[in-house]
Amino acid sequence: MRHGKKVNHLSRQTGHRKAMLANMACSLIEHKRINTTVAKAKALKQFVEPLVTKSKEDTTHNRRIVFSYLRNKYAVTELFREVAAKVGDRPGGYTRIIKLGNRLGDNADMAMIELVDFNTVYNGGKKEVKKSTRRGRSKKADAPATEAPAADSSENTEATE
Repeated sequence: MRHGKKVNHLSRQTGHRKAMLANMACSLIEHKRINTTVAKAKALKQFVEPLVTKSKEDTTHNRRIVFSYLRNKYAVTELFREVAAKVGDRPGGYTRIIKLGNRLGDNADMAMIELVDFNTVYNGGKKEVKKSTRRGRSKKADAPATEAPAADSSENTEATE
């Protein structure tokens, strides 16, 4: 039975697993995407998402909590400066896992885990602008109305001169 089994141990002891996840999280924060196995990517997602949530509020207490997990002051600084600025309005789901296929050597399932807001391929570096589908007045009907006052104002300036 698997009652209450919420942690994937990844065939490692506790200290090794925590150190590995901390190193992978630092690499993810530094490089914004890393390639790893699917199981490690899923474990890393559970590890790093609460840290990103903590980074949205920049207090000394939150920095110390995140540092106790990551143990790398440069990663903590980058997380609280760059990453928190980008994910400030996002309510969750800071990472994305994309499956890549199997590794040649041992046929392990590989995946790429990345920070969602730093991917420029999917959103092309800009946000999509939704086009209006209204069927009201056309732009042609609005154009003469905007040009008429401009013509009047030019006539008024000539009359005053």
